[in-house]
Amino acid sequence: MIDCLYRRLPGSASEDGEYAVYESTEGTCSNWDPRIQHGSPPLALLTKAVEELADGTGLRVGRLSLDILGPIPVTTVRVRAWVERPGARISLMAAEMLIDRPDGTRRAVARVTAWLLATGDTADAATDRYPALVEGEASAVPHAWQGAPGYLETVSWRRQSTPEGAAAEAWLSPLVPLVDAEPTTALQRLAMVVDSANGIGAALDPQRYLFMNTDTVVHLHRLPSGDDFALRARGSVGPDGVGVTSAEIFDRSGFIGTCAQTLLVQRR
Repeated sequence: MIDCLYRRLPGSASEDGEYAVYESTEGTCSNWDPRIQHGSPPLALLTKAVEELADGTGLRVGRLSLDILGPIPVTTVRVRAWVERPGARISLMAAEMLIDRPDGTRRAVARVTAWLLATGDTADAATDRYPALVEGEASAVPHAWQGAPGYLETVSWRRQSTPEGAAAEAWLSPLVPLVDAEPTTALQRLAMVVDSANGIGAALDPQRYLFMNTDTVVHLHRLPSGDDFALRARGSVGPDGVGVTSAEIFDRSGFIGTCAQTLLVQRR
C-alpha cells in the first residue's frame, strides 16, 4: 500500500549538512515507465524545499518552474535549496534534486526555480480571468493509463465531460502525504498534481505516441487553498516532434493560475 511519495531518511543530511535525503516510494513511479518518476512528485518535493527556505521572509511564490534534467530513477534522492537572487520585495530561489551514480559521483536530475514576491493588500483590485470551475459528474474513464501502477494510484482523478473540441477538464486530489506524515501545504498539494496537465490535455493516443514533458512552469496570481484542484488543459503538437500543453488551474474558490509544458513527441 502506498502511504506517501517520499520518506525522509534518518540523519537526512550529507556530511556538509547541505542536503536532505529522501527515499522515493513506488508512489512516485511514472505511468510511462515504472523505473522512473512522474514529474509531479519531484516538483512537489522541490517546492517543499523552497517553501522551507522562504519561511519567515514575508515573500510568497508567484512562479514555479521545474526542469527535468534527465530520467529521474525511483531511488534515494538528495535535495537542497538556495537563494539565487536575494531581495526584500523580489527574490529568486532554486532547489535541485540529485542522485548518486554507481561511481560515487552525483548527478542533478531535476531543478526548480521560483520567483517569490512581497505580499500586500490588493483585495480591492483583485480580478480573475476565468469564472470558477464547478465540478460535475466524473467520466467513467479518468485517464488513458488505466491500471498503471505507481503515481496514478496516489491521486483521485475526476475527468469531466466536455464538448467535442473543447479543452479537457479534470479535478484531482492527492490521496497521500508528500513526505511521511509531515504536513503538506496547499502549494505542495497543487504541485503533486499539476504536472498531470500533459496527460489530461493529451492531443495524441499514448498507445501510439510518446509525449513526455521536459518542464512544467506554473504562474499563480493567487495561492491555492484546500485539497482539490482542477486543470483545464489542451495539448498542441507541431510538425517536427515538439509539442506544448497549456492549462488553467482552479481550486474550489476559483481560478488561481496557469501552467505550460514543453513536450517531446515520438511515435511508438
